[in-house]
Amino acid sequence: MSKNYSLMTFILCWAGMVVMSSLYVTIPLSSVFADAFGISLTQAAAAGSGFSAGFALGCLIYGPLSEKYGRKRVIVIGLVALVLLSLLLGMVNSFSGLVILRFMQGAAAATFSPVALAYAVEMFPAARRVTAIGFISTGFLVAGIVGQVISGIVNQQYGWNTVFVVLAVVYAATLLLVAIGLPREETRSASANIWDPIRRMPSLFKQKNIVLSYIIALVLLMSFVSMYTVLGSYLAGPDFSLDARHILYIRSIGVVGMLISPFAGMLTQRFGVHAVIRWGLGAAIAALASLGLSSNLVVMVATSVVFVAGIAVSVPALISLIGQLGGKSRGIAVSVYTFILFAGTSLGPILSIRFMALGSYTLTFLLLAVVLGVGLLSACLIRKDSSVEAGG
Repeated sequence: MSKNYSLMTFILCWAGMVVMSSLYVTIPLSSVFADAFGISLTQAAAAGSGFSAGFALGCLIYGPLSEKYGRKRVIVIGLVALVLLSLLLGMVNSFSGLVILRFMQGAAAATFSPVALAYAVEMFPAARRVTAIGFISTGFLVAGIVGQVISGIVNQQYGWNTVFVVLAVVYAATLLLVAIGLPREETRSASANIWDPIRRMPSLFKQKNIVLSYIIALVLLMSFVSMYTVLGSYLAGPDFSLDARHILYIRSIGVVGMLISPFAGMLTQRFGVHAVIRWGLGAAIAALASLGLSSNLVVMVATSVVFVAGIAVSVPALISLIGQLGGKSRGIAVSVYTFILFAGTSLGPILSIRFMALGSYTLTFLLLAVVLGVGLLSACLIRKDSSVEAGG
């Protein structure tokens, strides 16, 4: 049976965007939760960190499960769970209940990311694989903007509970799309042991290049979430005094920087995966460090687009690198990568609020650039290998 790879790529990109939007929907809602439940902003950040914690833990579980029971089956079950949990979040009326359900929602969302990447590696021919991963990664990254923008618009019009009801409807439509449009992969062995991939995890941390790659993964989305958390607070503060609507416009412009992500495969083929990661991180660090130095709004928006572009090209290139470094343990190597990547997002809101407590947005952006600089240092320490450097 012939496969429609273009349709498969679209579905995976769309699903990646809407599933990962759940991670970001609470970034614009922190002050709303603080007012609604009478808590501090640091406590309100737990709504985002709870999701990230559940997601990170789920990433370690569902990769091995999908090895035994099938990638598509795990994705479909996860989407069913997301529909139900999002509806429950739309009805919750206590902050403790909100955090618990967000943790569960994160755990359900984790059925998609590592499993979809493994699905793409298995189902797409080599010539189309990096491009497909680039589009899936674009979906993950665009979610960082779309989740915030949609959340802000719906909250302004109908209240924060409705944000989750809207998500439930979107997930139900995505469930149908995945069920109908994605072909099922080859039948799995019922006797496969799901513990075998988990047992191979410790060996990954004995490989220097993989450990350095995981350090990059930790700071990538940590800095992404932190930047938007700080930027929103900065623009709403006395220096700019922008209202929520104008802040949403500025967040949405960041999508422009993500348009480079699908071309990461082409860039790695031409310049090598190491160079793409280093230049991407370098551009993101330079932009992040300079964000607090200008009081010109146009310059700040342009700088944020450069930052997003640097992150957007680094993510798929890093996935490709880790997949190659993992060898026969590629599936579990990518699962651990996804765990670490989104563990970083759980620390992002907390880190940014701690830095902002120092009282200077300029210093906050500089400190975030230093954190991301650890990733660039790690990238420079990764030993090149000719087969990996070719981007293949």
